[in-house]
Amino acid sequence: MRPFQTLSVLALSALSLASTGCIKKMFLEGQIEATATASAAIDTLTDYEVAKTVAFNGIGQFEGMHYLAPDNEVALFALAKTWTSATFAFIEDELEQAEDEEGLEGPRYLYLRNRSSAAYDRGLRYALMLLEMYHPGFEGARKNDDTIRAYTSQFTDPERDAPALFWAGYAWISKTNILKDDPAAVGDLFVGVALMERSVALDPKYMNGSGHTILGAYHARTAMAELDEAKKHFDQSLAIHGGKMLLTQVQYAAKYHCFKGDKDSYVKALTEVVEAGDVFPEQRLANVVAKRRAARYLGKVRMRECGF
Repeated sequence: MRPFQTLSVLALSALSLASTGCIKKMFLEGQIEATATASAAIDTLTDYEVAKTVAFNGIGQFEGMHYLAPDNEVALFALAKTWTSATFAFIEDELEQAEDEEGLEGPRYLYLRNRSSAAYDRGLRYALMLLEMYHPGFEGARKNDDTIRAYTSQFTDPERDAPALFWAGYAWISKTNILKDDPAAVGDLFVGVALMERSVALDPKYMNGSGHTILGAYHARTAMAELDEAKKHFDQSLAIHGGKMLLTQVQYAAKYHCFKGDKDSYVKALTEVVEAGDVFPEQRLANVVAKRRAARYLGKVRMRECGF
């Protein structure tokens, strides 16, 4: 075989290998995209136990996809979202049960607190990787309130940035809530708040106004907090979804009405949640979770914590 013929064969072989690699990458990216889109089906489930199994199986699937495609934005976003939402819906639900049954020092409570913290941290890790892809410099920006707000001001795309900021802020705030007795974690809460506030500023209707619900709960975190600001956020969230996302009413009761000492409004809001029908078919699972929380908060332990 002549030299130029050898080179031609080698070139064709290299091209073939490159094409095969491109095809595999395209197939993987298409699979990630399709899986992420199809994952919305879990939101329509009413069986809590089935949903739990599906959610954590989905996390495992996305972890594998991320391993194969570490720079894929869709996989990073899916991991940030699924880790955070599944932790709130399932692990934190068990944590609250353990708290009511054995208090803050019980072995099951401490075990589930560690699980919740680690899971939120996992979701936060992926969310921050995504933010770093869009605008590098997060670590340097988290020094104080001014620097983190200067950093978040770079995010200006409602369609891309609002979701990424939402899940980063949600995971950060939720993890801090789990570690509320840790001064270092509480001291950095301003970072999560800044991320969530920027998300809401870009798209207040994202996730049916859930950003306002989260900020409402933040502002009502203690009896000395900004209760007027909390009420404003809860009311804005209700206006966006028309009362169909029942978790807003649950948080309104558990945070605002509890700290205000308004037993009648507290009981009324939670009872309405428990008795609500299928008011939002596209978000059945979220409302199933809200009903579980509402029933728990109407129990003696939570009522007593509010002073009722």
